[in-house]
Amino acid sequence: MVLEHLFPEDWLERKGRYAFYLGVIYSIVAILIARILFASDPALPAVAITSLLLLPELYKIFSIEERRESMEKKITFKALWRDDMDIIRIYVFLFLGILLVYSVGTILMPQFQVNELFREQLEIRFGQGFAGNAILGQFDGGLFLSILSNNFLVLLACFMMALLTGDGAIFFITWNASVWGTIFGVTAKNAAIFTDSNPFLLFGLVMLIVFPHMMIEAISYFLAAISGSVISKDVLLEKFASHRFFEVFGFNMYLLLIALFFLLLGAGVETWVLDNVTIYHEIISQASQVAVS
Repeated sequence: MVLEHLFPEDWLERKGRYAFYLGVIYSIVAILIARILFASDPALPAVAITSLLLLPELYKIFSIEERRESMEKKITFKALWRDDMDIIRIYVFLFLGILLVYSVGTILMPQFQVNELFREQLEIRFGQGFAGNAILGQFDGGLFLSILSNNFLVLLACFMMALLTGDGAIFFITWNASVWGTIFGVTAKNAAIFTDSNPFLLFGLVMLIVFPHMMIEAISYFLAAISGSVISKDVLLEKFASHRFFEVFGFNMYLLLIALFFLLLGAGVETWVLDNVTIYHEIISQASQVAVS
């Protein structure tokens, strides 16, 4: 990529908020490219292209961390956690930038274009995959376990993809951001049509309701992705069965356990929201009236 060479190597790490702009720009560019090259079904290609555009930056960030760790005479959990917090912040801003593009695009574009550009994301409206129950509110006795099992599969996919490819989990993170953005956007848009109100105000209300559990769950995926990436890259660079090897490996196993804790917490918060926030039920019901009609 040409753009990545326009900035210092560690610019994202020093200014994590710039990742937000990067997520916005690369998402827009990817959607436009996918629309031209894959006109019949651009949804998944747009996600894949966004991921490919982001990979060089993520590779540089992980390379910086590798160099830092290799120069440290003694590895401490505090130092490793501090380094990982920088990466988590970058993932968060990237995620929010991508989500915003898909949300605003869904709200602003005519419905036929939304159906064409984001067809794969819209198919998840009926409870399949990431976002599922959070959008439609499938309120039953096994809601917590349903949410937890679904989100655990996403976390496992992020960890395994990162473990096998190093940075490949960015595809799942980008896909998840596109799904949440698209479906929250179309929910607000349809509810606004039904109530003759401002879709951006309804979108803001929806985000206010879902933001806590959405970010808790997203952070669990980020932690799993970081854990897999570091094991894939750093541990393999260390001498097998050395003290340093076990230190790095052990820390990232703890990181995966923390990811599981966040997953449980996010599922609990999401279940509470779906069971107790009546205004969210109303917005979903209003949106479904337009979707059905």
